Amino acid sequence: MSGDARESTVTPIRVLGIDPGSRVTGVGVVEVDGQSLRHVHSECIRAGDGELGERLAVIYGGVGDAIGQYQPQSVAIERVFLATNPHAALILGHARGSAMLAAVNQGLAVSEYSALEIKRSVVGTGRAEKEQVQHMVRVLLGMDRKPPSDAADALACAICHIHTAQVEQRMVKTQQQADGQSV
Repeated sequence: MSGDARESTVTPIRVLGIDPGSRVTGVGVVEVDGQSLRHVHSECIRAGDGELGERLAVIYGGVGDAIGQYQPQSVAIERVFLATNPHAALILGHARGSAMLAAVNQGLAVSEYSALEIKRSVVGTGRAEKEQVQHMVRVLLGMDRKPPSDAADALACAICHIHTAQVEQRMVKTQQQADGQSV
């Protein structure tokens, strides 16, 4: 079987990326089919300025709805950075926890990536600005316009997860070949 025929029999995989925020949480679904990436969905879940518990419920529900509608096989979420304001970091951790719980409660594995890893994977440098991330997400996914910043960050997280998985698969294949195993 040729390489092209083998690639065409690969089942597309969907990844949900999440950029957690206590007021706005970005979500984005990217599908990978062989080497092709495709934008499936992206949105900003707006939790507003109400009580924290109510905002967390909005995030949980929004992420759960996206999972139910788009059926991703895995989830990637941005890790909490070390903020200078401990209270803000704690609130962000709650938002992140709500989003992760929505995924885990639906039986999905959640992978975590730092902002540096995500930017490096999508833009090529961990010091990229938000506009650069938006631009590269638009280009990589063939979108006709750049997505809102939070949605772009979520899509970038999904792309990072896909790139990381592809590199890991190549490393396993290379090691198997080096060990003399058939692939």
